[in-house]
Amino acid sequence: MKPMVYVAAPYTRPDPVENTHRAIREGMALWETGKVAIIIPHLSLAAHLVQPRGVDYWYELDIDQLAHCQALWRLDGESSGADKEVLYARHADIPVFAECERDALLAWAEEYSVA
Repeated sequence: MKPMVYVAAPYTRPDPVENTHRAIREGMALWETGKVAIIIPHLSLAAHLVQPRGVDYWYELDIDQLAHCQALWRLDGESSGADKEVLYARHADIPVFAECERDALLAWAEEYSVA
């Protein structure tokens, strides 16, 4: 089974729509390697259009999703939310990979899938 990877990245700064585009592009490219499944929490942008909620609601949803993942991939950029997700992952012993560690993440995923 492929490991589920949570794509953590900036959302609000500089622009939620631009950041969502980036998270989708990077996350889909990762998924297209065939080595991982992905969660892109930025897709809550669409959910927020249908059911607007406060930021704490979305943070709680993000952490609930992250809790079911086997790894976190932190894309570059300033983000207090993504930094909190990294802290949660480390506390929960979920491996964290920086954006520049994409190859290491994929190598880890191959080993995970074999186990």
